Amino acid sequence: MIRVLVIDDEALIRTGFTHILNTADDIEVVAAVPGGQAIATVRELHPDVVLLDIRMPDVDGLTVLTDLRRMPDPPVVAILTTFDADEYVATALRTGAAGFLLKDTDPEQLPYLVRALAEGGTVLSSRVTRTVVDGYLDKGEREPAVRLTDRLTERERAVLVLMAEGLANADIGERMHLSAGTIKGHVSCVLSKLEVSSRVQAALIAERAGLLGPSQDGDTR
Repeated sequence: MIRVLVIDDEALIRTGFTHILNTADDIEVVAAVPGGQAIATVRELHPDVVLLDIRMPDVDGLTVLTDLRRMPDPPVVAILTTFDADEYVATALRTGAAGFLLKDTDPEQLPYLVRALAEGGTVLSSRVTRTVVDGYLDKGEREPAVRLTDRLTERERAVLVLMAEGLANADIGERMHLSAGTIKGHVSCVLSKLEVSSRVQAALIAERAGLLGPSQDGDTR
């Protein structure tokens, strides 16, 4: 059972996401709360996945994300957004968000996307604007994406592409005929060589380096 916490300032959003996700046999929304109750609720209930609104009136979503990432065993955190503030999304990437869900995501896709997050995949909609991707990569903080991916071995590049497609370690191992433990080691090397802390950050670099084909809206990476 995948335990999900929804954090949003809008009661309608909390109710809607709760209703949709609870229709899945393997997903349970353990709570749906406004931002001010986020940290205490995570500490009490220990959810597997947190769906976090990026902009809330009672607390800054980025502050909540930072606090969650500092926990000893943090949950997977995906951002709920309408992408009306690109600078917030770019900062969330750097802070370690595992993916992004648009608030108007197709209800039928929502359980699938949550499962992908829980299994170690990433969710990155193609509706993330080019401004977000460019803003994340073009800050003068890292080498260009192509030079970063050139650091990888051929096998690590193959792992990166499958990571960027949203596959969990076990699925990557099945594709490459390797054990999940071996893939876990490769993933760690990829993140280290790309100088990033999350799979979604690696996915953006892979996209910028031209390793990925065109994506569809709401896909997993």
